[in-house]
Amino acid sequence: MKILTLNGINLNMFGKRDPAQYGTTTLAEIDARLVALGKELGAEVECFQTNIEGEMAERIHHAHSDGTAAVLINAGAWTHYSYGIRDALAILQCPIIEVHMSNIHAREEFRHHSVIAPIAKGQIAGFGVDSYLLGLRAAISAVKG
Repeated sequence: MKILTLNGINLNMFGKRDPAQYGTTTLAEIDARLVALGKELGAEVECFQTNIEGEMAERIHHAHSDGTAAVLINAGAWTHYSYGIRDALAILQCPIIEVHMSNIHAREEFRHHSVIAPIAKGQIAGFGVDSYLLGLRAAISAVKG
């Protein structure tokens, strides 16, 4: 089972960006933990990050035909306004799990709304790196039904 993890704009700066909010763990460390947990749970995890919205849409389009069984996504700021990313995700026939390191509902007002949430199986927010690990478990569970 292939799980695609997508990370959006500015998330390559985890570990450097606002450590009080996001901690000091880097995206590379998060990816490594996801790959390791995926192996434990019998899933292949592919991780992709970009700061370019069109590249994210292209990767999502590719997931439509590359055997992706579920998508785990932290779209970063795109979560709140990118109808392009949302529409690309809506093309997929697999479960989508939205994750956020911080609790977006306890932050600035503009972060409270997600354009992705209505098409996602679920959303996990506020647990730091564990949001990703919980999200991976939820994605695998959704695929297994």
